Amino acid sequence: MAALLCLFFSLLGLAVMGAVKNCHPQCRCEVESFGLFDSFSLTKVDCSGIGPGNAPVPIPLDTSHLDLSLNSITSISDSMLSGPGYTTLVSLDLSGNLISHVSPKAFSKLRYLETLDLSNNALEDLSDGCFTGLPLVELDLSENRFKDFNLDLLTTRAQDVPIMVDLSRNLLTSVSRKTPSHPLNIKSLMLAGNQLRKVPMLNGIPLQYLNLDGNLISSIDAGAFDSMTELVHLSLSSLSDLTLIQPGAFRGLKNLQVLDLSNNSRLKTLSPDVFSGLVSLQELNLSHNPVTPLSRTVFTQMPSIKSIALGPNVHCWKTHKQGQFHRQIGQAKPNDILTCDNAGMIL
Repeated sequence: MAALLCLFFSLLGLAVMGAVKNCHPQCRCEVESFGLFDSFSLTKVDCSGIGPGNAPVPIPLDTSHLDLSLNSITSISDSMLSGPGYTTLVSLDLSGNLISHVSPKAFSKLRYLETLDLSNNALEDLSDGCFTGLPLVELDLSENRFKDFNLDLLTTRAQDVPIMVDLSRNLLTSVSRKTPSHPLNIKSLMLAGNQLRKVPMLNGIPLQYLNLDGNLISSIDAGAFDSMTELVHLSLSSLSDLTLIQPGAFRGLKNLQVLDLSNNSRLKTLSPDVFSGLVSLQELNLSHNPVTPLSRTVFTQMPSIKSIALGPNVHCWKTHKQGQFHRQIGQAKPNDILTCDNAGMIL
């Protein structure tokens, strides 16, 4: 029995060692097993901070998550992410580098990629269709240098597709036509800390989370978010140039539950009509803004509101009693009452 146990543990040790034997010596690999009897495994590879000139590196064939952050990478070529192991990636972290250029087909081999982090780099633009064919759900482009954001970045490129056309009784000729481009399935898009001066047009993308914090947006026009009907969370905090939000700016956001307008120091007035259409909104953050007190008529535009933050220690709740609540789409109950930490915040 003792011999069998020794053999078992020896084999187990070999299996564990074999699971990470291809890990680069400067990286850290973590194997996650799942399925019946742990019959399947995926590897998380952390190569952050291994230094300039060392990335990319060979990775195990079953790698699902790769962290290449903080490596002073300056560009991503077409072949850089095409080696063995890269094609199975579900998550890729390229944040905190010096990336200023991404080749048009740099991500073309990453057919399973759902999460991509390119934050804290030096990107000013990206090639149209550079995310073609990717099943991206989360995309982080915050803290870069984008002055404009083109919808074509997030859509598949139109392609020439041959079709057969009968030009005579006995002759078929091949011609081509452009297939329409199709948007990606991105649900979360982070563009904070760029140099955008207006809300980007993102028609047809099923976004649920959008972060535009810290951009150079000075005004938000009526209907600016009309195409983003599926948004649940919108953050417009720390817009140092923001002075005006026009009535109807959020009118298309019928599913929005959380709106962050905090730390906009130049936003001095907010008409009740600004909140028109926010029928599902439950949380509103107006802290560190010179817009208080609010008119009580804002609640007619937001029938589901349950919490408004007006300052670091100033909150108003619209519930049966002051306290926490669960986010749930639907109007507040008629007998809910408004309670504020400080009197005079709501007129």
